Amino acid sequence: MSETPIRVGTVVTHRRYVPYSHAHYAGNLVDGAYSLGLFGDVATEMCIVLDGDEGLFASYSDVQFRAPVRAGDVLEITATLVKEGTRSRVMDFAVHVVGRGAPTAEAPGAAEVLDPPVVATTATGTVVVPSASA
Repeated sequence: MSETPIRVGTVVTHRRYVPYSHAHYAGNLVDGAYSLGLFGDVATEMCIVLDGDEGLFASYSDVQFRAPVRAGDVLEITATLVKEGTRSRVMDFAVHVVGRGAPTAEAPGAAEVLDPPVVATTATGTVVVPSASA
């Protein structure tokens, strides 16, 4: 009899630069939907890693926009598997700003590493995958 590997606690991480073309508001702010789209990307990879299928997002809960995301930011996006059902996968998500553009008149391409990173967005989400017999 083979043991089922423990999958709860599995983490998937992506890093992404936010281009200036994604700024929608004054101060180069990016809309909150941008973070939700990134959560979809890490959730898709989590489902591929664990189940060999992209899965389908079913719901979000407890979405929190804690700090702004701006064009020129470098983001680290994580998904952590917190609960696993027969077909459902519940994940906690976070967007951390790990770098930020800091342009000046003298150095228009200046940027800085944020230490510590800034927690910008968090959420919990549920995805579903096909049954093993499908």
